[in-house]
Amino acid sequence: MAYAYFVYINFVQPFGFRWRAVFGDPSYPPGYEIHGIDISHHQGNIDWTKLSNAMIDRTYVRFIMVKATEGSDYIDEMFEENFRKAKEHNFIRGAYHYWSKNSTARQQAFFYIDHVDLEIGDLPPVLDVEVKPENMSTENFQLEILGWLHIVEDRYHTKPIIYTYYKFKEAYLNDERFDAYPLWIAHYYVNSVEYEGKWKFWQHTDVGKIPGIEGYVDLDIYNGSHYDLEQLTIQPVAEELVLFDDSLGYELNDSIDQLSSDSLD
Repeated sequence: MAYAYFVYINFVQPFGFRWRAVFGDPSYPPGYEIHGIDISHHQGNIDWTKLSNAMIDRTYVRFIMVKATEGSDYIDEMFEENFRKAKEHNFIRGAYHYWSKNSTARQQAFFYIDHVDLEIGDLPPVLDVEVKPENMSTENFQLEILGWLHIVEDRYHTKPIIYTYYKFKEAYLNDERFDAYPLWIAHYYVNSVEYEGKWKFWQHTDVGKIPGIEGYVDLDIYNGSHYDLEQLTIQPVAEELVLFDDSLGYELNDSIDQLSSDSLD
């Protein structure tokens, strides 16, 4: 009996949400009306007709986050198709960049800019950050992240969304300088987000199932109404504000790049 209790407390109870999802009885966070997913090449060939009619917790999928780039030299092989199909099937779409510890903030920011053409009605650019170089201080790491955010914000004229998981946010990005950016937090198999700050999106499971996608997919919710979600998307701006000065991005990040090169050498 003692052994069974030990197994339950340490291996079953903490991952109850995962077990229920895997065995066909998914749990959805209560009280949220806007559901979405995030996808990459790992989801393979998607049946977009089925997906456009799919429902999560008796509501249609409203938004889709699509993996675009990683580091300074990788484009997700399904990005162009997934991003195009998401718009064709009337989803609110976003494109995210996966942060790499092997290249500088400036290199990664301009790589994303070169390959992601966001339009009016798309969600702001997204930075997925889950790793920190072991030989870099937290302060310098935060400067790197801010460098990416500044360059990308200058280009798209909207504040990027930061994606990270709960413990990483608490350990490395728990700084007021990041509070101005919309937060997409990953926190699995819990009844509610334990992060005490403000957040916009919650990735609540990585073992979701939905028509149109073979295998598992990440499920997300938006913390607000559909109107709020639309207001978060990229809005029209005056033509004279659209110009982007490359020198500004470089100037902002000269010192940051030096920190990166010193740490990565």
